[in-house]
Amino acid sequence: MGDAVSVSTETLTGAAELRRFLHGLPGVDQVGAEERAARLATRSIKTSAKAYAIDLAISMVDLTTLEGADTPGKVRALCAKAAHPDPADASVPKVAAICVYSDLVAEAVRALEGTGVGVASVATAFPSGRAPLEAKLADTRRAVADGASEIDMVIDRGAFLSGDFQKVFEEIAAIKAECGEVHLKVILETGELVTYDNVRRASWLAMLAGADFIKTSTGKVSPAATLPVTLVMLEAVRDFRARTGRQVGVKPAGGIRTTKDAIKYLVLVNETAGPDWLSPEWFRLGASSVLNDLLMQRRKLTTGVYAGPDYFTLD
Repeated sequence: MGDAVSVSTETLTGAAELRRFLHGLPGVDQVGAEERAARLATRSIKTSAKAYAIDLAISMVDLTTLEGADTPGKVRALCAKAAHPDPADASVPKVAAICVYSDLVAEAVRALEGTGVGVASVATAFPSGRAPLEAKLADTRRAVADGASEIDMVIDRGAFLSGDFQKVFEEIAAIKAECGEVHLKVILETGELVTYDNVRRASWLAMLAGADFIKTSTGKVSPAATLPVTLVMLEAVRDFRARTGRQVGVKPAGGIRTTKDAIKYLVLVNETAGPDWLSPEWFRLGASSVLNDLLMQRRKLTTGVYAGPDYFTLD
């Protein structure tokens, strides 16, 4: 990894040290990353392995509604689906979490009581991240007080791209302090970071500042999650654990629509970070639209009959 990466995180006490550390990270081989991601995407998963992968993918889904027209009724309906994705088949696993705006957290918490499904809330001026820190902290504080088990914050991409790594670091650290025991997922918005090198730097920056998860995207910017970007982030969490002993999760979000897509990501996790990350505790899929396809493919494997999309509720 090189000398810069071996620097203890305790020595990163100022803007200059942080910049030197992040710019000392090894560069990403763009061609190599894209070729490896494409090669892993061709892996074929069949029969019992496919059935296991489908159930695992369902259990990793963060079922999400982040629209200006969201209502308490819509959130309650989504919570019911999260706890029982296929009401006709009790063997289908529940999803990992529901993700909503902070003002709807209390509604989701009530609807999911006793189900074991988490409640995540986007905060910190999602999706732009452009607000004073005081407003971001207040947004986080409300979501935590209302019972959120996870906070999804967005970084200030303008600060990052202008090289103000210290501002980004301090904001993440402040939000993490506000979270307390609540898990913090840091959204990098990789579609705006332009290069894989920036994705690697932003991943390390977020982890150094205390992120429990690093997440690709808000789902509001194109491109969202891609296999090569997720590969770079998986390499980062793998290397971060090797250096610090702390494991951090990864969440690709946006653009994952089919069972085939979801399984490609599971293969990528296993082959890049390793099987320690193959659980909802350490890997999530921010892909509400993929759930129905996973349910349809699961029904086909278990009954031999392909159920169309009309058999499942729309998200």
